[in-house]
Amino acid sequence: MITELISVGTEILLGNIINTNAAFLAEKCALLGLSLYHQSVVGDNEERLADQLQTSIGRSDVVILSGGLGPTKDDITKEVAARVMNLPLIEDLHTKKRIKNYFKSTGAKIITDNNWKQAVIPEGSIVIDNDNGTAPGIIIEKDGKTVILLPGPPNELISMFNKDISPYLNKLQPETICSCMVKLCGLGESYVETQIADLIENQTNPSIAPYAKTGEVHLRITAKAADEKEAEKLITPMVKELKERFGNNIYTTQENESLEETIIQLLKERELTLTTAESCTGGLLAARFTNVPGVSEVYRQGFVTYSNKAKRKMLDVKKNTLKECGAVSEKTAKEMAKNSAFITGSDIGVSITGIAGPGGATDEKPVGLVYIACCYHSQIMVKEFRLKGDRNKIREYSVVKALILLRECILENK
Repeated sequence: MITELISVGTEILLGNIINTNAAFLAEKCALLGLSLYHQSVVGDNEERLADQLQTSIGRSDVVILSGGLGPTKDDITKEVAARVMNLPLIEDLHTKKRIKNYFKSTGAKIITDNNWKQAVIPEGSIVIDNDNGTAPGIIIEKDGKTVILLPGPPNELISMFNKDISPYLNKLQPETICSCMVKLCGLGESYVETQIADLIENQTNPSIAPYAKTGEVHLRITAKAADEKEAEKLITPMVKELKERFGNNIYTTQENESLEETIIQLLKERELTLTTAESCTGGLLAARFTNVPGVSEVYRQGFVTYSNKAKRKMLDVKKNTLKECGAVSEKTAKEMAKNSAFITGSDIGVSITGIAGPGGATDEKPVGLVYIACCYHSQIMVKEFRLKGDRNKIREYSVVKALILLRECILENK
């Protein structure tokens, strides 16, 4: 089944915001086994949007539009879709009631008239309730074609797609599509691809596809079958084969599970506590942990010691260490990790210190030089990295490298 995406919004067209919706929808469509050949971005212009929608309907079975369903005058997606599909707009009392209840729940005393625009839908369409906003999703079916309208805010679109649109699209498929994501850390993309070259060359059903992530490699296994149970039977041997090839470098086979979530689970299982100490990453590692619900069971504290003074005062890094070795050094990283664990009474301390740039480098210590240490019950492991990229990329990679080192320390200390 051929599917097409249209992102609506001048702010996307001009690059004022990043089009994360298109990336999300494209990936989800691929998982559903839909053939995606075209993506378009159209500004808030009725004629240009109508032309694009007409073209898309002519060459695709399903067209998914995101954005332009709000209450303002430049929100034109629904009106254009109704016009192209030659359907009148009618008031949907169910949606109107939901909008009224939504504003009531927020404590709003006045609902401006333009909000009721969102309760108007193309006649005969299917309404998809919006649990995170006021604009409903809409499915229009006519003459063998399907047009799906989704709100632009990602928290609304993602929830609506996962809950209602994905099952709807899956029913349109003659076969059931199932997939499994095998996530690896500590290995490079080129190495992983080399190790599975034979699987890729000989793939039929299931298929395998590698995706490079920051400091990680994800392998998606996808199978087609008459039903979900049969598809899972096809996937299981492939997952087993990958586990034999990559061992502990596989940290999860769950689609939505992150590296830090698996680490927190390891800490809980082994009844271990953790403290972090960061310099160049400025708390990014702590943020990765504290984004996970329930982390307070194992995460004691996070130190951000950006200056030498802070390293000395908060983490007891020796004055001579900073003077002789420098803030960016193996010895400083070790003291940061060891002392952070001791100060907070944690089983494990993890530290990061480095030069993220663009300034602060020397010939001996270039931009991208990062030291990461992990102290596990007084046993210290430290690694030196020479990372490439801009300031943000170096900081991002440093955090992932720290997560991987921490995981290694936990697994090695059984």
